[in-house]
Amino acid sequence: MKLSVAIAVLASALAEAHYTFPSIANSADWQYVRTTTNYQSNGPVTDVTSEQIRCYERNPGTGAPGTYSVQAGQTLSYNAKASISHPGPMAFYIAQVPSGQTAATWDGKGAVWSKIYQDMPTLGGSMTWPTNGATSVGVTIPRCLQNGEYLLRAEHIALHSAGSAGGAQFYISCAQLSVTGGSGTWSPKNKVSFPGAYKATDPGILINIYYPVPTSYTPAGPAVETC
Repeated sequence: MKLSVAIAVLASALAEAHYTFPSIANSADWQYVRTTTNYQSNGPVTDVTSEQIRCYERNPGTGAPGTYSVQAGQTLSYNAKASISHPGPMAFYIAQVPSGQTAATWDGKGAVWSKIYQDMPTLGGSMTWPTNGATSVGVTIPRCLQNGEYLLRAEHIALHSAGSAGGAQFYISCAQLSVTGGSGTWSPKNKVSFPGAYKATDPGILINIYYPVPTSYTPAGPAVETC
């Protein structure tokens, strides 16, 4: 009995150390964000070649109930539950839904994703990240987007165990957006696919952040696109 209780306590502690990204703005969980495989376990994706690295969907092909209306140029909060409790970089990618499809049904496959946000660590005696402990991260929707529907992909890479290949932990979800008020001049230079954008040996993914403390950091994936 004591052993089973200890195991239950340990499992609970591990789950609490992980997190999900279930909502945007002030919405309810999973209202505009597709339900992820880890919606109960909070566990990460660790295989960058897996289809789960795209949106981590529990039921691929089943969209969220709603699509959130947002103005181009607006800063949108993407919310973590309970908080981003591991050190590592936060990034956001966006992909425009093709004509004839909707944000609720499109699968996001192909080289369609553009990075629109990437944070960087503070370096020195240690490696610290601006999102550590955050419950919400703001991302500005590019003002030059074409009007239409999009998927917005939130990604946090936890690097506390990233000293060996497969040790980095990816916490991911995709929100469904309907963008208005854009200038229509969006012309990204580097579109990537998921899977495909990352390798397990990329320097931003395979890294020991503790010793020796790195003096630089190279983010995984493409550069941030701007208007």
